[in-house]
This record gives sequence, C-alpha cells and structure tokens, in this order.
Amino acid sequence: MKYYYNNIHKLAPNMLILMSLNMFLLAMYIMHKNCIYILEWEFFSILSSPLNLTIMLDPKGVLFSSVVLFISGNVMNFSKLYMAHDKFIDRFTYMVLLFVCSMNLLIFIPNLIVLLLGWDGLGIISFILVIYYQNSKSLAGGMITAMTNRIGDVMIILSIALTLNQGHWNINSMWFMEESNMQILFIMIAAMTKSAQMPFSSWLPAAMAAPTPVSALVHSSTLVTAGVFLLLRFYPFLHMTHWFNTYLLYIGVLTMTMAGICAMVENDMKKIIALSTLSQLGLMMTTLGLNLPMLCYFHMVAHAMFKALLFICAGVLINSHHHSQDLRWMGNLASQMPMTSSCIIISNLAMAGFPFLAAFYTKDPIIEMSLYNMNNFNVMLLLYLSLGITAFYSMRFMISVVWTPLNCSPYYKLEEPKNVTTPMMNLALPSILFGMILWWIYPQYSMSLMMDKFTMLMPMFIVFMSFAFSYLWCKFDLSMNMFSLNFLSTMWFLTPFSSQMFMKPYYKMSKNYLELVDQSWMEYMGGLGLFNYMNNASNKLNMMNSVSPIMFITISVTIFLALYNM
Repeated sequence: MKYYYNNIHKLAPNMLILMSLNMFLLAMYIMHKNCIYILEWEFFSILSSPLNLTIMLDPKGVLFSSVVLFISGNVMNFSKLYMAHDKFIDRFTYMVLLFVCSMNLLIFIPNLIVLLLGWDGLGIISFILVIYYQNSKSLAGGMITAMTNRIGDVMIILSIALTLNQGHWNINSMWFMEESNMQILFIMIAAMTKSAQMPFSSWLPAAMAAPTPVSALVHSSTLVTAGVFLLLRFYPFLHMTHWFNTYLLYIGVLTMTMAGICAMVENDMKKIIALSTLSQLGLMMTTLGLNLPMLCYFHMVAHAMFKALLFICAGVLINSHHHSQDLRWMGNLASQMPMTSSCIIISNLAMAGFPFLAAFYTKDPIIEMSLYNMNNFNVMLLLYLSLGITAFYSMRFMISVVWTPLNCSPYYKLEEPKNVTTPMMNLALPSILFGMILWWIYPQYSMSLMMDKFTMLMPMFIVFMSFAFSYLWCKFDLSMNMFSLNFLSTMWFLTPFSSQMFMKPYYKMSKNYLELVDQSWMEYMGGLGLFNYMNNASNKLNMMNSVSPIMFITISVTIFLALYNM
C-alpha cells in the first residue's frame, strides 16, 4: 500500500487512460441503446423538497468524461518529465486527481445542490494549483482566479435559493416561473465567470502562473469548459426566456474578438495559447447564442483535444529552453525537434479550422449555420473577423517557433523522450480525426445546407488570407505604438479594471483605518492600552500592599505613644 501511495505519479496516467477507455465504451453502449441511466439516492427532505444524490449517465456526459480522463492521463504522463525534479510530485499528482474528480462530479450530477461539490472543488483546487510555484506572481494569479470564481459560486447559491420554489433541484425537470428570469441570469453569470467571458476574462491569462501540465488540463477540458458544460446542461430551461440567446451571442462574439486581437500582439507563448482558449470559449458561447447546443458540444470536445496537445508541445519547448516562454527566443524547431514541430503544426491548423482536421468539422458548420440564424450584420462581421484572427495568430505561432531562425544562445537541451512522444501522439491522432468521428457517432446532427459556391468557400478564403497576412507581419516585423500595445496586452484594460482599479480605493481606506484607528486609538483605548492601564494600576496596588504593614506598625506605635503620654 505504501508503494502505491508514494508512486502515484507513475500509476496515475495508465489508470486514467484505462478509465477513459471504459467510459468511451460505456458511451458507445448508451448511444446504441438510445437511453439515459439515472441513479438517485435520497438523503433527506426539506419542506417537501427532497435532497437527492443523482448520477446521470447520458451519452454527452459519459463521452465528455472519457475525453477529460484521456487528456488527464496524457497530461499526467507528460508531467513525469516536466515535474521530474519536483520534490513533491506525488502531492502534485493527488491535487490533479482531485481536480479531475471534481470535473467528473460536475459532469455526472444534475442536482443543483450536489453539483456544488464539483463546482467548488474546481475553484478551490484550481487556486491551489495556480499558486503551486511559491512566488508573488503565482499568488497574484491565484487570487484573481479565486476571487472571480467566487462570484460564480455566489450566483450558483442564489440560484439554488430561487429553485426552492420549484420543490426540487433537478436540472432536467425545471420549468419557467416568475422568478425564472432572475435564476437564469444567475446561472448565466456563474457560467461566464467560470468560462472567463467578458467582463470576467482577466483571470484566465493570470492562471498561466500554474505549471504547464496544470495549464494543459485547465485550458482544455476542465475548469474553463465547466461554464459551457453547465449552460449545455441547463439549456432546455435557459432557452425558455427570450433574452438569454441574444445576450449570450453578444457576450460570446465580444470575448472572441477581444481575445483574438490580444493574441495577435502577445509574445508570451503560454499567454497566446490562453488567449486562444478564451477565443474558442467565446465561439462556444456564440454557438449557444445561435441556438446550436450540439454544435457547441462538438466544438468543446474537439477543442479539448488539440488544445491539450498544443499545451504539451509548449511545455516541451519551455522545458527545452531553460523555462523561457518568449516566442522571440525560439525558432528552427523543424530540424531540431521534428515530432514536437509536427504536433505544433497539427494543433494550430486544427485550431484555425484547416480543412479536414478536427475543428473543421465543428467550426465550418457553425459559420454556415450563422448565415441562416443571424439577423445582425455587425455580429456576423465580428464572427468572420474572429475566424480570420484565429488563423492569423495560429500561423504567427507556427512561423515563430518552427521556421524562424533561432534568436537565442544555442545552449539548450533538445530531447523528445518517451514521456513526451507518447502523449503527443495520443493527442495528435484525435486532433486530426476526432471531428469526423463525432459526426459518425452523431449522424442525426449532420447537415447539408443549400448555399452558393462563394458563401461556401468564404470561410476558407478568410483562413488562407489570414495565413498570408500573418506571414507578411512576421517577415516585415510590423510593430505598434505603446498605447495600442498596452491596450491589447491588458485585454482592453480589463486586467487593471478587474484588479487594481477597484482594489486601490479599498486598499487606501483600509490603510488609513489601520494607521488612524487600529494602530493608534485602538491601541491606546483598547487592547495594549487597556493592558498597560490595568498593569500600572496593579503595580500601584502591589506597592501599597507591600508598604501597608510598615504604615500600620508606624500608626499603631504613634497612637500608643500618644495615649500613653496622656
């Protein structure tokens, strides 16, 4: 037993991949049977409202759980190399396993109260993992992550209170009531905080202070997709109100555009990937706003595969370049690390929606369906602009890392050990094939739209034009003025607005209170001042007590002599 406890980092990857295979087979079985299994245990009842532990095994949930476990196993395999010199690697492994367990609780539990176990578990453990490296930058990133996620926790608790009117907390059995508009708003805000939609986007790049294996897990299939998955679970109920889809559409398009533009000028490799995650989350929210929940689910699953692959490749580069994350220091990877460079190209092309890779089968139907569902020209324009921007920063990333000449000292280690090549190959194949596999699994959602040749080829034209423009940008080394760079590097000033701007007045007020009240009047009137006063009084009484026998004898002798003389 002690061997398993002390070597969990060696056993966890194979365990997770085996569980993933079992979940995938279970998902295929449930799809074949075309049914949903619900297991329910009643704990107790409050005012005729039963509190149940409900586990729902449906095709979407079980398949997504299989993807989460598969990615977690490969990330844990990669962490054996990346965290090899960490003294507490077993502790790190246990925290990652708790993180994965919390995500699976969120997936399988449709009860709003019990769902808090997974929701809060993700928030708390993500804070612990972000501050894993003990420095001020990690602590700052962890605090903004935790504080933003606490807003979502409060929204979930408020929605639980409002759901009491329905007499149950089962997500699948909710109906529209007078209070439902407020409840839908709370659930929507909770999902926005977890999935980092505007104006709650600043925590996602800050969470890059975590170790790269954690970033690969957080930004592919766990924390950031929890908000999207919550909306997918609630979608039949949320869709009952007229304003939900409209607001979600605007928020998703704005987030996607903002993240893409910021990624165009960023030089930190992990931040570029984080902003690309934010852009893809915006696309998922936009898809939900277009009333296309299954396409949103498909893109979420396909995105998890190629984003985990991209983060593992980034981790290999960081580990090889003495933990440098600056794109400007890297280059010439094609001849030095062919496996890693191939996987970087696959994942970036998949993210850009290149034909016949995973995201092509999800992004192309979304773009085509947007032409039929969209009435707002400005939103459609931003959607196509974001598509081009995604292709732009994907191509810029590839050019900077794979084909640009090396810009730093050649003293770095180039290696592709088995701990790296195995997870990269495991994730590269789904990044190519998983989009097509999803359409095979769900043939009922395949669609053929009647449209002219220009409309059909326009997304591909935008992608290839963005590739060309990105090449010219890198070749001629175009630059921007400082204000524009500052504006984009702070995510349209969202970072100072969500942290320093609101914290500074309260910090000054608390500092004044500390100096004027806590360290002055309170010290004098209470606490230490009261202690000093009582101490002085006690000392005086003790002095009087020590002097009193001498005074008593003196007075007694004086009185005796006076009486004797009389």
